[in-house]
Amino acid sequence: MSSEDCDTLRKAITRAKARSLPVLVLQGDADRWSNGIHLGIIEGANSAADESWRNINAMNDLVREIIETDDRLVVAAVLGNAGAGGVFLSLAADEVWMREGVILNPHYKDMGNLYGSEYWTYLLPARVGEDRARRVTQARLPMGVDEALELRLATRRLPGNVESADWELLRAAAELAASPDLARRIAAKRARRAGDEAEKPLAAYREEELRRMRRNFYGFDPSYHVARYNFIDKTPKSRTPVTLAVHRANADHSDRRSTMR
Repeated sequence: MSSEDCDTLRKAITRAKARSLPVLVLQGDADRWSNGIHLGIIEGANSAADESWRNINAMNDLVREIIETDDRLVVAAVLGNAGAGGVFLSLAADEVWMREGVILNPHYKDMGNLYGSEYWTYLLPARVGEDRARRVTQARLPMGVDEALELRLATRRLPGNVESADWELLRAAAELAASPDLARRIAAKRARRAGDEAEKPLAAYREEELRRMRRNFYGFDPSYHVARYNFIDKTPKSRTPVTLAVHRANADHSDRRSTMR
């Protein structure tokens, strides 16, 4: 999602919030939900670092708009694959309804060890707990609906057929809007957000994340820029990443121990 994409969606959400509706559904298409910042546009910019900075701030503004929606429930309807910041964009919603067959890649590290933002340091631990948050961000492995539901990265399974998923989404959203428990849930959500803000403001999470991201974009280590170029240029990797080649990771570890002896 480019800076302009993020701004367009944020403004659309703002307009929707002006209407007195109890449930707001953010629906992606069957091709994709979101993969975070737009690496292609960043690669083609006059200054990749400057465009990266502009893009992540626009993404953060969008995520904050969703987090701060405290007068209704928000549903992220993830009908297509999601990666990196796009996964954490969905977690800004109260519920994540995920179509069968969708694949999530909820990590940044393979993009030059990018730290990531989108308030993930607030959203992810709050959703899955600290231990599971470390597991999600360090594993660097894709996950399907079963694991997403088990980790609470998703809260409802939608049918795999796209037309059936659309119908089920409409039915479930209408059921949620008519729920006698809705007002209580909205009040509890508002109280929880106020408590979280008092304990640690969203601005503090953003500042901490962006301090790390600034180093990724402007710092001495060019890993992010090299990884982004290779990704856009479709440069093949010389080796399978260790995160996937577990057998090689074990062999490398054994070799290092032998050398140390």
